[in-house]
Amino acid sequence: MTTSLPPDGEPLPHYVSATPFDPYADEQAKDGKKVFKQASQFQLMFWRFRRHRLAVASAVVLLIAYVSIVFIEFLAPYNLHTRNMDNIYAPPQRVRLFHEGKFVGPFVYGHHMTLDIKTLRRVYTDDRNNVQPLRFFCRGDAYRFWGVVESDLHLVCPSQKGDFFLLGTDRLGRDVLSRILYGARISLTIGLLGIITSFLLGIVIGGLAGYYGGVVDLFVQRVIEVLQSIPSIPLWLALAAIMPADWSPLVIYLGITFILGLLDWTGLARAVRSKLLALREEDYVLAAQLMGAGHWRIIGRHLIPGFMSHLIASATLTIPGMILGETTLSFLGLGLRPPITSWGVLLTEARTINVLALYPWLLFPVVPVIVVILAFNFLGDGLRDAADPYR
Repeated sequence: MTTSLPPDGEPLPHYVSATPFDPYADEQAKDGKKVFKQASQFQLMFWRFRRHRLAVASAVVLLIAYVSIVFIEFLAPYNLHTRNMDNIYAPPQRVRLFHEGKFVGPFVYGHHMTLDIKTLRRVYTDDRNNVQPLRFFCRGDAYRFWGVVESDLHLVCPSQKGDFFLLGTDRLGRDVLSRILYGARISLTIGLLGIITSFLLGIVIGGLAGYYGGVVDLFVQRVIEVLQSIPSIPLWLALAAIMPADWSPLVIYLGITFILGLLDWTGLARAVRSKLLALREEDYVLAAQLMGAGHWRIIGRHLIPGFMSHLIASATLTIPGMILGETTLSFLGLGLRPPITSWGVLLTEARTINVLALYPWLLFPVVPVIVVILAFNFLGDGLRDAADPYR
């Protein structure tokens, strides 16, 4: 083997790179990102989900909502049961920053109430000479944090002798914003408790039908068909009417959760059944059987994880149905009842056309319902797309 020399006869300089050899260097992307070929399934799903900006924004909204329910007592300006008898049906107050061209900071104007004799309606007018600066991280109404710790610290409070009703008040002078915040704790958690009940029934019953087949599958399918043939609203009414009126609010809350879970497991059971019917014929299931694995181990360790992403997407689409179910029952007066406060209970204040015409701010509890339902649906779309990153 000969070595070529330059015209002047001197050998060319020889360099050896000290960089470790990378067999995948030629597969690296130009922007320096890790190639998809080396990524795990979770990384592929995360990258795919991150590209769905609407789903990411929805996830942030839901994360903020569920974290905030832990600190509801601190976030609410007033206690849940505080009544302001001088401000019955008071309209929402506008937060301002400037008074007569000067920066004052966040404040509201005080108001005067007069009674319209012809319509018997309370009319509130702003008092421009009564500037009421808002206080932050302040002492206000006393409360028991999660029913345990005594405190009176709030994020925002009205001035010492003023009022602050960002979303107005109801027929008893209670702050609508505070009651919406307290209602979020019930309405958001009832979806989670209901989905646990629904998933336990759906996965277990659907898993048995899909894995064993035969008589078990036939029986489960007939039961599902019978339950799905019953109209949902009359069934809700009948099950809710079973609960005695003298039950404690906590028992009624748990009862409504259990009812919602009982009504929603059939669709998930069919989805689990169809998935298991396809997966049980795979080679790795046969290998597990030959190695002596039991039926429950095969179902729980090999089959269910195979479509866990589908279950997660189903959960995000089922929870909104639970929230709407509780809101519907409570709105009809057959679900949760005072003193429990949920978004459905708050909407019972706006059941008459008279109230809607005179005090439309009592419809504000429907806004978080819509926002949460849309956020769950968008999040479900993003998770469903991310579950199949190779598509």
